Amino acid sequence: MDIVYTIWLRSVKRYLRSKSRIIGSLGMPLFLMLVLGFGLDSVVQIPGMEEGYMDFIIPGIVAMSVLFTSVFSGIQIIWDKQFGFLKATLVAPVSRLEIMIGQTLGGATAAVIQGLILMVLVLLIGLHPVSIAGFLIAVGFMALIGVTFTALGIAIASRMEDMHGFQLIMNFIVFVIFGLSGALFPIDGLPDYIRPLTLADPLTYGVEGIRYGLSGIAQVHPFTCLAVMASCAVLMIVVGAYLFRKIQS
Repeated sequence: MDIVYTIWLRSVKRYLRSKSRIIGSLGMPLFLMLVLGFGLDSVVQIPGMEEGYMDFIIPGIVAMSVLFTSVFSGIQIIWDKQFGFLKATLVAPVSRLEIMIGQTLGGATAAVIQGLILMVLVLLIGLHPVSIAGFLIAVGFMALIGVTFTALGIAIASRMEDMHGFQLIMNFIVFVIFGLSGALFPIDGLPDYIRPLTLADPLTYGVEGIRYGLSGIAQVHPFTCLAVMASCAVLMIVVGAYLFRKIQS
């Protein structure tokens, strides 16, 4: 477990020391929240929900922040390849599974910290969680999102050598995942041909889990959200570990 802790600590320290990364990652979520939330709060009414549009999209924006931070943690794998750190790690007498798990937990921790920073800012502009327990539920779902999509980023980065190519591919994947997640619109109001795609998107269940924790309302049962997100986290760790083991040292 020492190698897992060491890799985790390295990832977290690199994140905390990169102030530009922290501040830059808050730009898009805050922009969407201010423009869409405040702009449409008075004119958009969510069917069947008493909450305003701002309260509806906040969980989705928080999930987006966690998603972006976690997925792009995979770029550290390519960075380490180019500068030789990964090769030195792979030839060491340690398990590649431990290295991958350390990277995954480090990226997920950074993503949760990013989400918590955003949630603190949201509290300052008027969000009131239903309870402390609800807030902790939201953090738990943020952690599951972080693990799932950090492992996805590592899995894809394990098969790539070009940092720019990784960014282009992940930008496309991230926007598809976020766009179909129901973060900005209610699932119940979707056309019949889009709803199955939304329900097949793992981020949908993360968003609804966070929404349940913060507001007590969700369009998918919270236990279903928990089961799906936990299953996706385990699956992506398995896939990521398999692809990571294929890296040539």
